[in-house]
Amino acid sequence: MRPLTRLAALRPLPRAGALPIHARWLSQTTARLEGRSSTESMLQSIYGGAPASQPQDALSNLSKSMVFDSFARRPAERGVMMGNAQPVKEDSYEPYHLHIYAHKHNTHVTFTLPNKNAVLSLACGNVGFKKSRRGTFDAAYSLAKYALERLVYMGYATKVNRVELSLRGFGQGRDATIKALMSPEGAFIRDKIVRVTDATRIKYAGTRSPPKRRL
Repeated sequence: MRPLTRLAALRPLPRAGALPIHARWLSQTTARLEGRSSTESMLQSIYGGAPASQPQDALSNLSKSMVFDSFARRPAERGVMMGNAQPVKEDSYEPYHLHIYAHKHNTHVTFTLPNKNAVLSLACGNVGFKKSRRGTFDAAYSLAKYALERLVYMGYATKVNRVELSLRGFGQGRDATIKALMSPEGAFIRDKIVRVTDATRIKYAGTRSPPKRRL
């Protein structure tokens, strides 16, 4: 008799009415569980039963979790999830932007929404100044006052709550626009400025600059 047949003959036979407690010889299937009840489902055998109830002290600590802290910090988002949402102001997270670009020959004023979309863009030529007069102090001051009046007419005096002022260049229009903001016409936006930045470009390396003009 061959060894495989001899070992197979020594395998114990299952009793009647009982399940074998180990796998067959040279079989890849696992042994059956004797203690499984007939009402137990396959999902319960794989993933287990329902988790045990948490103690009372663990439930009391849920109020200190990060989720509840985030709800406490963001009441607007909590209202959206609860169904009683309140209107969120447009500049709650990102302010409006007022850009002043003043160079030697002209001054540009641009007002943008928090998403960087421009709603007002003016230059000294829009208020009647031509050629070399566009680079003067008076032209920039008149431009700034006209831009502020346009913003009031468009209703942004009540919409705006936070503004970022961005200055670029060192022309005469830089000081002129700041003087206009300090005037009574700029009172509605002056108190709402939360940040002032200087966006003047600094040249480094690059090509050789043209020679200065000789008079």
